[in-house]
Amino acid sequence: MKIVVTNDDGYDQPGLAALVESVKALAEVLVVAPATPQSNMGHRVTMRKPIRVDRPDSHTHVVHATPADCTRLAVKQLVPDVDWVIAGINPGANLGSDVYQSGTVAAAREAAILGIRAMAVSQYIAPEWTVDWPAAQVQVARILAAILEKNLAPGQFWNINLPSPITAGSALAIQFCPLDKHPHRYRYTEDAGVYRYQGIIHDRPRSVGSDVDVCFGGMISVTLMEI
Repeated sequence: MKIVVTNDDGYDQPGLAALVESVKALAEVLVVAPATPQSNMGHRVTMRKPIRVDRPDSHTHVVHATPADCTRLAVKQLVPDVDWVIAGINPGANLGSDVYQSGTVAAAREAAILGIRAMAVSQYIAPEWTVDWPAAQVQVARILAAILEKNLAPGQFWNINLPSPITAGSALAIQFCPLDKHPHRYRYTEDAGVYRYQGIIHDRPRSVGSDVDVCFGGMISVTLMEI
């Protein structure tokens, strides 16, 4: 099995390194990831200008474009025999309406559009907590084998979010759940014609049993997504 890993934070970030370590016992792993941070890029793609790709080593492609572009290039040109595309591990949750602005989720969605099995993996960051990447690596490795074995219909992909705080030894339950439909609570402040976003993800409304509720409640949320 051959798996392409990507992200929206850049090829040299610890979340991607943790994902590679989580996956490499299960398959051949190749990195096709952005050269620079692309968070909140959504599903933007590049069509009217050339895309530069660097090769720092035989298993890494550094793409000077968006996460969705990384997937497109991987599937269509760089790794045409890829079996799975896995995006992450994103430092910060991608729950509910987050999935529409997330570059991490867009990378997985683009794979599903192209007929390749895919998942996006993110790590929620609780207040006053920093990501424990070794713990995230262990928890993702624990659930990957089970998720990879599940069937996906054409156009489907998985969106996975780890709760926090966690440790490598945390006995985290896995809950399959729907995407929350509530919008964020946020506002803008204005100063001399400049507007600044203000919102607190931890206070967002949620439906009982939704991905937001599950992840904030201390379980791993697994949501089946459709393109």
